[in-house]
Amino acid sequence: METKKLLLDMDTGVDDALAIAYAIGCGAEIVGVTCGFGNVETHEAVRNTLDLLALLGRPEVPVSAGDAGPGGQPFQVSEACRKIHGQNGIGNVSLPHRGEPSPIPAHRFILEQCEKEGAALTLVCTGTLHNLARAVRESRETVAKAGGIVLMGGALTVEGNVTPYAEANIANDPEAAKFVFESGLPLTMVGLDVTLKQRLTHETVRGWAVRGEAGKAYAALAGYYIDHESDRGSCALHDPLAAAAAIEPGLLDTHPFAMTVLTEGEGRGRTVARSFPEECGVRNVSAALEADPGFAGKLDRVLQGLFARLDRKGGE
Repeated sequence: METKKLLLDMDTGVDDALAIAYAIGCGAEIVGVTCGFGNVETHEAVRNTLDLLALLGRPEVPVSAGDAGPGGQPFQVSEACRKIHGQNGIGNVSLPHRGEPSPIPAHRFILEQCEKEGAALTLVCTGTLHNLARAVRESRETVAKAGGIVLMGGALTVEGNVTPYAEANIANDPEAAKFVFESGLPLTMVGLDVTLKQRLTHETVRGWAVRGEAGKAYAALAGYYIDHESDRGSCALHDPLAAAAAIEPGLLDTHPFAMTVLTEGEGRGRTVARSFPEECGVRNVSAALEADPGFAGKLDRVLQGLFARLDRKGGE
Protein backbone atom coordinates (compact mmCIF):
# COMPACT_ATOMS: atom_id res chain seq x y z
CA MET A 1 0.00 0.00 0.00
CA GLU A 2 1.27 3.49 -0.87
CA THR A 3 2.56 5.45 2.15
CA LYS A 4 0.01 8.10 3.06
CA LYS A 5 0.99 11.58 4.17
CA LEU A 6 -1.35 12.84 6.88
CA LEU A 7 -1.74 16.06 8.80
CA LEU A 8 -3.78 15.36 11.93
CA ASP A 9 -5.87 18.15 13.48
CA MET A 10 -7.01 17.05 16.95
CA ASP A 11 -8.40 17.88 20.39
CA THR A 12 -6.32 15.06 21.77
CA GLY A 13 -8.44 12.89 24.01
CA VAL A 14 -8.58 9.11 24.14
CA ASP A 15 -10.01 8.39 20.69
CA ASP A 16 -7.60 10.89 19.14
CA ALA A 17 -4.80 8.97 20.89
CA LEU A 18 -6.07 5.78 19.27
CA ALA A 19 -6.13 7.52 15.89
CA ILE A 20 -2.50 8.60 16.27
CA ALA A 21 -1.44 5.05 17.14
CA TYR A 22 -3.42 3.60 14.24
CA ALA A 23 -1.84 5.99 11.73
CA ILE A 24 1.65 5.25 13.01
CA GLY A 25 0.95 1.52 13.12
CA CYS A 26 -0.18 1.59 9.48
CA GLY A 27 3.07 3.24 8.45
CA ALA A 28 1.52 6.57 7.50
CA GLU A 29 3.83 9.57 7.33
CA ILE A 30 2.47 12.11 9.81
CA VAL A 31 3.78 15.48 8.65
CA GLY A 32 2.48 17.17 11.78
CA VAL A 33 -0.32 17.49 14.29
CA THR A 34 -2.28 20.66 14.90
CA CYS A 35 -4.24 20.95 18.12
CA GLY A 36 -7.36 22.69 19.31
CA PHE A 37 -10.04 22.74 21.98
CA GLY A 38 -12.81 20.21 22.59
CA ASN A 39 -12.11 17.08 24.62
CA VAL A 40 -9.57 19.20 26.51
CA GLU A 41 -8.24 22.74 26.35
CA THR A 42 -5.86 23.51 23.51
CA HIS A 43 -2.72 23.54 25.65
CA GLU A 44 -3.70 20.16 27.12
CA ALA A 45 -4.24 18.73 23.63
CA VAL A 46 -0.73 19.89 22.69
CA ARG A 47 0.81 18.32 25.79
CA ASN A 48 -1.03 15.02 25.28
CA THR A 49 0.00 14.90 21.63
CA LEU A 50 3.68 15.52 22.33
CA ASP A 51 3.73 12.88 25.06
CA LEU A 52 1.90 10.29 22.97
CA LEU A 53 4.14 10.82 19.95
CA ALA A 54 7.20 10.31 22.14
CA LEU A 55 5.68 7.17 23.65
CA LEU A 56 5.01 5.82 20.16
CA GLY A 57 8.52 6.48 18.91
CA ARG A 58 7.73 9.56 16.81
CA PRO A 59 8.98 12.51 18.90
CA GLU A 60 10.18 14.34 15.76
CA VAL A 61 6.64 15.00 14.49
CA PRO A 62 5.92 18.74 14.85
CA VAL A 63 2.93 19.80 16.96
CA SER A 64 1.28 23.22 16.61
CA ALA A 65 -1.30 24.91 18.82
CA GLY A 66 -4.44 26.63 17.59
CA ASP A 67 -6.66 29.14 19.35
CA ALA A 68 -7.83 28.67 22.93
CA GLY A 69 -11.46 28.89 21.86
CA PRO A 70 -13.93 30.12 19.24
CA GLY A 71 -14.49 33.81 18.65
CA GLY A 72 -11.47 34.81 20.70
CA GLN A 73 -13.00 33.43 23.89
CA PRO A 74 -11.50 30.67 26.09
CA PHE A 75 -13.21 27.31 25.68
CA GLN A 76 -14.79 25.66 28.69
CA VAL A 77 -14.43 21.87 28.58
CA SER A 78 -17.66 20.21 29.68
CA GLU A 79 -17.84 18.05 32.78
CA ALA A 80 -19.15 15.25 30.56
CA CYS A 81 -15.95 15.39 28.50
CA ARG A 82 -13.78 15.38 31.61
CA LYS A 83 -15.64 12.30 32.78
CA ILE A 84 -15.46 10.47 29.45
CA HIS A 85 -11.81 11.23 28.61
CA GLY A 86 -10.45 11.75 32.13
CA GLN A 87 -9.30 14.97 33.75
CA ASN A 88 -6.18 15.06 31.57
CA GLY A 89 -7.92 13.87 28.38
CA ILE A 90 -6.09 10.53 28.18
CA GLY A 91 -7.94 8.49 30.77
CA ASN A 92 -5.97 9.96 33.68
CA VAL A 93 -2.91 8.03 32.49
CA SER A 94 0.26 9.88 33.47
CA LEU A 95 2.95 10.06 30.76
CA PRO A 96 6.40 11.64 30.90
CA HIS A 97 6.33 15.14 29.44
CA ARG A 98 8.57 15.15 26.40
CA GLY A 99 9.01 17.66 23.60
CA GLU A 100 7.91 21.23 22.93
CA PRO A 101 5.38 22.58 20.42
CA SER A 102 6.23 24.40 17.23
CA PRO A 103 5.95 28.20 17.37
CA ILE A 104 3.94 28.16 14.14
CA PRO A 105 0.18 28.68 14.73
CA ALA A 106 -1.98 25.72 13.75
CA HIS A 107 -3.74 27.35 10.79
CA ARG A 108 -0.44 28.58 9.36
CA PHE A 109 1.08 25.13 9.74
CA ILE A 110 -1.87 23.67 7.82
CA LEU A 111 -1.29 26.16 5.00
CA GLU A 112 2.45 25.47 4.93
CA GLN A 113 1.93 21.73 4.62
CA CYS A 114 -0.79 22.04 1.98
CA GLU A 115 1.56 24.21 -0.05
CA LYS A 116 4.51 21.89 0.46
CA GLU A 117 2.85 18.48 0.02
CA GLY A 118 -0.05 19.32 -2.30
CA ALA A 119 -2.12 16.40 -3.54
CA ALA A 120 0.00 13.89 -1.60
CA LEU A 121 -1.41 15.22 1.67
CA THR A 122 -4.66 14.31 3.42
CA LEU A 123 -5.95 16.46 6.27
CA VAL A 124 -7.61 14.44 9.05
CA CYS A 125 -9.69 16.57 11.41
CA THR A 126 -10.88 14.80 14.55
CA GLY A 127 -11.76 17.84 16.66
CA THR A 128 -13.56 21.05 15.83
CA LEU A 129 -13.06 22.55 12.38
CA HIS A 130 -11.78 25.80 13.89
CA ASN A 131 -8.16 25.48 12.75
CA LEU A 132 -9.19 24.37 9.27
CA ALA A 133 -11.69 27.22 8.97
CA ARG A 134 -8.98 29.74 9.86
CA ALA A 135 -6.69 28.25 7.23
CA VAL A 136 -9.43 28.33 4.57
CA ARG A 137 -10.31 31.94 5.41
CA GLU A 138 -6.67 32.93 4.97
CA SER A 139 -6.12 31.01 1.73
CA ARG A 140 -8.76 28.69 0.35
CA GLU A 141 -6.62 28.17 -2.74
CA THR A 142 -3.77 26.77 -0.65
CA VAL A 143 -5.97 24.37 1.32
CA ALA A 144 -7.52 23.22 -1.96
CA LYS A 145 -4.09 21.90 -3.00
CA ALA A 146 -4.39 19.07 -0.45
CA GLY A 147 -5.42 15.71 -1.82
CA GLY A 148 -8.32 15.31 0.60
CA ILE A 149 -9.96 16.35 3.85
CA VAL A 150 -11.44 13.72 6.16
CA LEU A 151 -13.33 14.85 9.23
CA MET A 152 -14.76 13.02 12.19
CA GLY A 153 -17.90 14.90 13.05
CA GLY A 154 -21.57 15.31 12.52
CA ALA A 155 -24.61 13.12 12.38
CA LEU A 156 -26.83 12.82 9.35
CA THR A 157 -29.15 9.87 10.01
CA VAL A 158 -28.77 9.41 13.78
CA GLU A 159 -29.09 11.54 16.90
CA GLY A 160 -26.24 13.64 18.22
CA ASN A 161 -24.16 12.72 21.24
CA VAL A 162 -24.16 16.04 23.12
CA THR A 163 -27.71 17.08 22.23
CA PRO A 164 -30.42 15.16 20.38
CA TYR A 165 -29.22 17.02 17.27
CA ALA A 166 -25.51 17.71 17.52
CA GLU A 167 -22.28 15.71 17.55
CA ALA A 168 -19.58 17.06 19.87
CA ASN A 169 -16.92 18.20 17.37
CA ILE A 170 -19.44 20.19 15.36
CA ALA A 171 -21.26 21.48 18.44
CA ASN A 172 -18.04 22.91 19.90
CA ASP A 173 -17.74 25.39 17.00
CA PRO A 174 -20.75 25.23 14.66
CA GLU A 175 -19.84 28.47 12.91
CA ALA A 176 -16.46 27.10 11.84
CA ALA A 177 -18.06 23.86 10.69
CA LYS A 178 -20.72 25.71 8.68
CA PHE A 179 -18.04 27.77 6.96
CA VAL A 180 -16.00 24.70 6.03
CA PHE A 181 -19.03 22.67 4.87
CA GLU A 182 -20.14 25.54 2.64
CA SER A 183 -16.63 26.27 1.32
CA GLY A 184 -17.06 23.92 -1.63
CA LEU A 185 -13.91 22.02 -0.67
CA PRO A 186 -14.31 18.25 -1.04
CA LEU A 187 -14.87 16.71 2.40
CA THR A 188 -15.34 13.16 3.62
CA MET A 189 -17.58 13.17 6.70
CA VAL A 190 -17.10 10.27 9.10
CA GLY A 191 -19.94 10.90 11.50
CA LEU A 192 -21.85 9.14 14.24
CA ASP A 193 -23.79 7.34 11.50
CA VAL A 194 -20.82 4.96 11.19
CA THR A 195 -18.55 5.51 14.19
CA LEU A 196 -21.10 4.42 16.77
CA LYS A 197 -21.18 0.99 15.11
CA GLN A 198 -17.44 0.44 15.59
CA ARG A 199 -16.90 -0.84 19.15
CA LEU A 200 -13.82 -1.54 21.26
CA THR A 201 -14.06 -3.84 24.29
CA HIS A 202 -12.08 -4.61 27.44
CA GLU A 203 -11.38 -8.07 26.07
CA THR A 204 -9.47 -6.51 23.21
CA VAL A 205 -7.50 -3.88 25.12
CA ARG A 206 -6.38 -6.33 27.79
CA GLY A 207 -4.19 -7.89 25.10
CA TRP A 208 -2.33 -4.60 24.67
CA ALA A 209 -1.20 -4.42 28.31
CA VAL A 210 1.46 -7.11 27.85
CA ARG A 211 3.02 -5.27 24.88
CA GLY A 212 5.51 -3.06 26.69
CA GLU A 213 5.27 0.54 27.90
CA ALA A 214 3.13 1.81 25.04
CA GLY A 215 0.78 -1.16 25.12
CA LYS A 216 0.30 -0.83 28.86
CA ALA A 217 -0.45 2.90 28.63
CA TYR A 218 -2.89 2.42 25.76
CA ALA A 219 -4.66 -0.44 27.54
CA ALA A 220 -5.17 1.85 30.52
CA LEU A 221 -6.40 4.90 28.60
CA ALA A 222 -8.67 2.85 26.34
CA GLY A 223 -9.97 0.88 29.34
CA TYR A 224 -10.92 4.12 31.07
CA TYR A 225 -12.73 5.30 27.94
CA ILE A 226 -14.65 2.03 27.64
CA ASP A 227 -15.84 2.42 31.22
CA HIS A 228 -16.96 6.03 30.81
CA GLU A 229 -17.90 6.66 27.16
CA SER A 230 -21.08 4.58 27.35
CA ASP A 231 -22.82 2.01 29.51
CA ARG A 232 -22.52 -0.71 26.85
CA GLY A 233 -19.26 -2.23 28.05
CA SER A 234 -17.55 -0.91 24.93
CA CYS A 235 -16.59 2.41 23.35
CA ALA A 236 -17.06 3.85 19.88
CA LEU A 237 -14.05 4.21 17.59
CA HIS A 238 -14.81 7.71 16.37
CA ASP A 239 -11.42 9.22 15.52
CA PRO A 240 -9.57 6.01 14.58
CA LEU A 241 -12.14 5.32 11.87
CA ALA A 242 -11.54 8.77 10.36
CA ALA A 243 -7.77 8.20 10.34
CA ALA A 244 -8.30 4.77 8.83
CA ALA A 245 -10.56 6.19 6.12
CA ALA A 246 -7.83 8.65 5.12
CA ILE A 247 -5.39 5.77 4.75
CA GLU A 248 -7.83 3.32 3.16
CA PRO A 249 -10.90 5.07 1.70
CA GLY A 250 -12.43 1.72 0.73
CA LEU A 251 -13.37 1.18 4.37
CA LEU A 252 -16.33 3.53 3.85
CA ASP A 253 -19.48 3.57 1.76
CA THR A 254 -20.20 7.25 1.14
CA HIS A 255 -22.85 9.35 -0.58
CA PRO A 256 -22.36 12.92 -1.88
CA PHE A 257 -24.47 15.69 -0.39
CA ALA A 258 -24.64 19.46 -0.34
CA MET A 259 -24.55 20.07 3.40
CA THR A 260 -24.59 22.82 5.96
CA VAL A 261 -24.55 23.19 9.74
CA LEU A 262 -27.26 24.80 11.86
CA THR A 263 -25.90 27.60 14.04
CA GLU A 264 -29.05 28.81 15.80
CA GLY A 265 -31.88 27.45 17.88
CA GLU A 266 -32.50 24.06 19.38
CA GLY A 267 -30.80 22.27 16.50
CA ARG A 268 -27.54 24.26 16.77
CA GLY A 269 -24.65 22.05 15.67
CA ARG A 270 -26.71 19.71 13.50
CA THR A 271 -25.21 18.68 10.16
CA VAL A 272 -27.96 18.61 7.55
CA ALA A 273 -28.22 17.82 3.86
CA ARG A 274 -29.72 20.71 1.93
CA SER A 275 -33.26 20.16 0.75
CA PHE A 276 -33.84 22.42 -2.24
CA PRO A 277 -32.49 21.87 -5.78
CA GLU A 278 -31.11 25.39 -6.06
CA GLU A 279 -28.98 24.73 -2.96
CA CYS A 280 -27.60 21.41 -4.13
CA GLY A 281 -25.33 22.44 -6.99
CA VAL A 282 -22.15 21.64 -5.06
CA ARG A 283 -22.38 18.22 -3.44
CA ASN A 284 -18.95 18.47 -1.88
CA VAL A 285 -19.54 16.43 1.29
CA SER A 286 -19.19 12.66 0.92
CA ALA A 287 -20.95 11.42 4.04
CA ALA A 288 -20.16 7.93 5.27
CA LEU A 289 -23.33 5.87 5.59
CA GLU A 290 -21.70 2.46 6.15
CA ALA A 291 -18.22 1.28 7.11
CA ASP A 292 -16.32 -2.00 7.24
CA PRO A 293 -17.86 -3.89 10.19
CA GLY A 294 -14.52 -5.57 10.85
CA PHE A 295 -12.67 -2.34 11.57
CA ALA A 296 -12.32 -2.94 15.34
CA GLY A 297 -10.46 -6.17 14.64
CA LYS A 298 -8.22 -4.39 12.15
CA LEU A 299 -7.42 -1.67 14.67
CA ASP A 300 -6.51 -4.32 17.23
CA ARG A 301 -4.13 -6.04 14.82
CA VAL A 302 -2.48 -2.77 13.82
CA LEU A 303 -1.99 -1.61 17.41
CA GLN A 304 -0.82 -5.02 18.60
CA GLY A 305 1.83 -4.93 15.88
CA LEU A 306 2.89 -1.38 16.72
CA PHE A 307 3.18 -2.05 20.45
CA ALA A 308 5.13 -5.26 19.84
CA ARG A 309 7.60 -3.45 17.57
CA LEU A 310 8.10 -0.69 20.11
CA ASP A 311 8.58 -3.24 22.88
CA ARG A 312 11.23 -5.09 20.90
CA LYS A 313 12.98 -1.85 20.04
CA GLY A 314 12.97 -0.81 23.69
CA GLY A 315 14.62 -4.09 24.64
CA GLU A 316 17.48 -3.73 22.17
